[in-house]
Amino acid sequence: MLPQKKFSTFLEQVDWLQGEKKLVISDRQYAEDVLKRIGYFSLMGGYKHLFRIPLTKKYKEGTSFEEIVSLYEFDKDLRELFFKYLLQIERHIRSLMSYYFSEQYGEAQSAYLDVNNFNNSHRNHNTILHLTATLQRATSTTDYEYINYYRTTYGNIPMWVLINVLTFGNLSKMYKVFPQSLQSKVCKNFGIINRRQMEQFLSVLTKFRNVCAHGERLFTYRTIDNISDLPLHKKLSIPRNGIQYQYGKNDLFAVVIAFRYLIPNKDFQIFKRKLCTLIDYASKNLVHIDHIELLSRMGFPPNWNNISRYRLNS
Repeated sequence: MLPQKKFSTFLEQVDWLQGEKKLVISDRQYAEDVLKRIGYFSLMGGYKHLFRIPLTKKYKEGTSFEEIVSLYEFDKDLRELFFKYLLQIERHIRSLMSYYFSEQYGEAQSAYLDVNNFNNSHRNHNTILHLTATLQRATSTTDYEYINYYRTTYGNIPMWVLINVLTFGNLSKMYKVFPQSLQSKVCKNFGIINRRQMEQFLSVLTKFRNVCAHGERLFTYRTIDNISDLPLHKKLSIPRNGIQYQYGKNDLFAVVIAFRYLIPNKDFQIFKRKLCTLIDYASKNLVHIDHIELLSRMGFPPNWNNISRYRLNS
């Protein structure tokens, strides 16, 4: 076991980066202020690796502290952009799921606490038990004024109220065990997406939403689960490793593909323009990481911005 690293002052951290790591630091006061604002671990631990010579702990010659900060700021801007549209999808899914469930089973809270109103197969049984326990706890929470109001005023909290306190992860699990007829109704609002594709979208998007919400490194993040192979993968001529597409399965480009299907085209075009601007700006400021390498690290194919050229209904 390695010895525990010792505490260092901000000034000592700057000395270490400049003296031992040979980073170019043109403004020591700026570097100290950044380390105070971000933290050494969050900045260097999260973003230094792309600037190192492979298989060594040495930085590429001429790497500057400011360049590492530029990569950090790029990732922060990415999180803000993606989070906005993840929340938009989350709101849409909440609305659709609560509407179709209430249309089918009514407004009584006993409806969503009844395991028989979900796809209560053997495979889903434990998930449903955990889900209904979560829903039961949500009905008794005192953290939300509107929940308190419905409980004390009506003695009942309908699905369209309760669903607002659920996490994106809870929504994803609920969709997974929704009756198939209700899954299909949700999917019809998004064109040609089928039930299985939607389930995979929500599972992957949940993980990326958590990364954005918790301020973790986004641009290189990968999930364990994948989205389905879709016509867009083929139309973009994404290369394969064996039978697996190299990009757009469990990476940030998979989220872009999901956005293409799940948000209105007008909103997607705005999102894409902003994303292009962020990537182009970062490429100009990252001297030691070229444009193609940056895209690859993000899981983007070189022709990624052709994604909006192709129709989704064929």
